[in-house]
Amino acid sequence: LDVWLSVPTRHCFCVHILCSAALVPLTFKGQMLYGMRVSQILGAIAVNNYGGRRVLCFAVLLWSLSTAATPLAAAHLPALICTRVILGLGEGLGLPTIFQLFAQHIPAEERSRAFGYMVAAGSVGQTIASLFVPHLDWHISFELFGFVGLVWVVCWLLTYHDPPILPDEEGQQLIEQEKVCVSWSEWISHWSLWSIYIAHFAMNWSNYIIMQWLPTYLSRTLGANKESMSLTAVPYIINSLCGVAWGHSADQLISVGWPVLRVRRLMTLFGLMGPGLCLTLFPEVSNLVVAVLVISMAMGLCAANSSGHLSNHADVAPNHAGITFAISNTIATVPGILCGPLTAELVVASNGRWFPVFFLAGTINFTAAMIYYTQSSARPLL
Repeated sequence: LDVWLSVPTRHCFCVHILCSAALVPLTFKGQMLYGMRVSQILGAIAVNNYGGRRVLCFAVLLWSLSTAATPLAAAHLPALICTRVILGLGEGLGLPTIFQLFAQHIPAEERSRAFGYMVAAGSVGQTIASLFVPHLDWHISFELFGFVGLVWVVCWLLTYHDPPILPDEEGQQLIEQEKVCVSWSEWISHWSLWSIYIAHFAMNWSNYIIMQWLPTYLSRTLGANKESMSLTAVPYIINSLCGVAWGHSADQLISVGWPVLRVRRLMTLFGLMGPGLCLTLFPEVSNLVVAVLVISMAMGLCAANSSGHLSNHADVAPNHAGITFAISNTIATVPGILCGPLTAELVVASNGRWFPVFFLAGTINFTAAMIYYTQSSARPLL
């Protein structure tokens, strides 16, 4: 308990809450994603060269200042777009840094719950922001989240310092391993890494379908009104709670002797095949409440991925988990671009039927689950 709730991990939970909350008031997704694509891999490399303290501090400072400056830039579209690109740059630096810090500070038998809490923290941030933002003046919402981020920066600098270089031979070897240059071919030449990338892609495909199209589907197909739309928050609450539960369950299995790889594969099977089955059957549901329950079940099962392939980064690349996550998360942004237009095209081509959309999502999940189950590894590679 002391290890995974130590200073760096507590701060990482808080920064993920802030990261998610900062996205709620206004989102130019395209511009933000451009910034994230540019900075994720650069940020992961920078961690090994400059340390997690500096890089995460710079990341949060960057997105906090851009968020606070958004009201001033709102009158000029180029300036507004610039603030959102800078926000994406900061967020792209932040997440790989958190993964690298977790790989360095969290032992294998406690990683599942740490990643579970981190993923849950993202949903907490979105929920808190969604509750408060509608009741605040829009200028204040940006300034508030920017100010809270700056407060976090001060707390981070005062309470966290990168571990000192150990004087013994083992400590020197560890530092050298973290800074060693790895050929770029290594990041794409191992099937165990590709199994993680593909699982992350599939997870995001389902999540983007739910996030972008669930309100539209409920209103047009099941006749949900504005009051009923508040039910769409339920799946994300379930996702947070289940993420923590899956994490504790996975670590418990490891503590009683289960191999780490078996636990990672089991959790990923739950996290991909469970939502895949729910989404495939979802078009057959004709009751609004049952539909929300099915999607909540899908999101609850999806939360198991935090104890599966997301935690697997620290297993296969303990010295470079930030870089492998950056590559994986960059690939996993593709569904955010494709899901919108492809879903619209499938619904139109099917004369308003949604079955092809959810069947495709289920098929992608099942395929990714099989690839991960057969090709994944927990043996350190990088």
